[in-house]
Amino acid sequence: MHGLKETAQKALGKRAAIGRDIDLKQYKSETFEQKSTGLAGINETDLLSAGIIPSGRGRSGSYIQEDHSVTHCNITQDGVEISSIAEALKRYNWLEDYWWKALAVDTDKYTAFTELQPYQGYFMRVEAGKKTVYPLQACLYMKEEGILQSVHNIVIAEEGAEMNIITGCTTASSLHSGLHLGVSEFYVKKGAKVTFTMIHNWKEDVAVRPRTAVVVEEEGVFISNYVCLKPVRDLQTFPTAYLNGENAVARFSSILVAPEGSYLDAGARVYLKGRGSRSEIISRAISSGGTIIARGHLIGDAEDIKAHLECQGLILTERGIIHAIPELEGHLNGVDMSHEAAVGKIAQEEIEYLMARGLSEEEATATIVRGFLNVEIKGLPPELKREIDRAISESEKDLF
Repeated sequence: MHGLKETAQKALGKRAAIGRDIDLKQYKSETFEQKSTGLAGINETDLLSAGIIPSGRGRSGSYIQEDHSVTHCNITQDGVEISSIAEALKRYNWLEDYWWKALAVDTDKYTAFTELQPYQGYFMRVEAGKKTVYPLQACLYMKEEGILQSVHNIVIAEEGAEMNIITGCTTASSLHSGLHLGVSEFYVKKGAKVTFTMIHNWKEDVAVRPRTAVVVEEEGVFISNYVCLKPVRDLQTFPTAYLNGENAVARFSSILVAPEGSYLDAGARVYLKGRGSRSEIISRAISSGGTIIARGHLIGDAEDIKAHLECQGLILTERGIIHAIPELEGHLNGVDMSHEAAVGKIAQEEIEYLMARGLSEEEATATIVRGFLNVEIKGLPPELKREIDRAISESEKDLF
């Protein structure tokens, strides 16, 4: 991987194509191994707030990383793997064939920086024809004040496999500032299905730069559910999926809330390259004083493809900002792509209607918001739907 290091070094000063720039030098970038204390040093409430079950009950496997060190890793099902990426690279020579193959190491300075650090992050794989009985869970946890946490994750669903994953990214209650860089590469083989649910629970002065790419083969399905309901200073995420095989499918659903002081630049891009491929990008965005940039980009590059982009935004205060940027790009005859976007406020007549039926103004507003955030996510397992519902419920007290 020597050539990758050289490429990354040259790209270290390269700015991202979109999103505000973050100065890496503001954060502690020294990487060191801490003596693992298991889950003893992590507040259970911090994990639960990001959808992570500390006991591992109802999970097929768990991975928890605190700052730069793996504090917990176990698996409870045959045919399913979960480990640190460093261990996986030592165990499997073939894993280098997936390393930076979905995403370029010189995409921007954040990807470059991650390659130049000791390898951290998780590796997940489900063998051909196997299915996770319960979801796999992974938590990337930041504890040290001012830390720069960078990880590189790889997920592989072999032919005909099915895997459900829930990842919770969060911080210690005592942490105020930090930077998280997360590179993730997903490989969905022929006829496989991956459902990936991510719950972000950051702090008011934390910056976040995920960089994600997904490769989907023939008849493969990738479903992404992204939830960010808590304050975060600056988040920018724009995962890209490549539907390379015939009848491949990718669905991205996001639920975003921006309180005052938060800046969220989020969306997804899908290249529909396989004949008959399908895609949806659905977002629900609420600003209670912060800024949300809601992006979506669909590129139709094959026959008989179908894709839809939808963004609905709700502004609760006078200072809130929502900027929807939908893009459709058709490259040949026969593509079927559509989009709709709407940004507004809660209609007074809706509040008055509910108040006439006995609700207070606050209860009426909360009911409308709860319904707005209740996105119907196709193919979501009940366990993951419960986690999303719980995250929405817990966020309501912060909105009102």
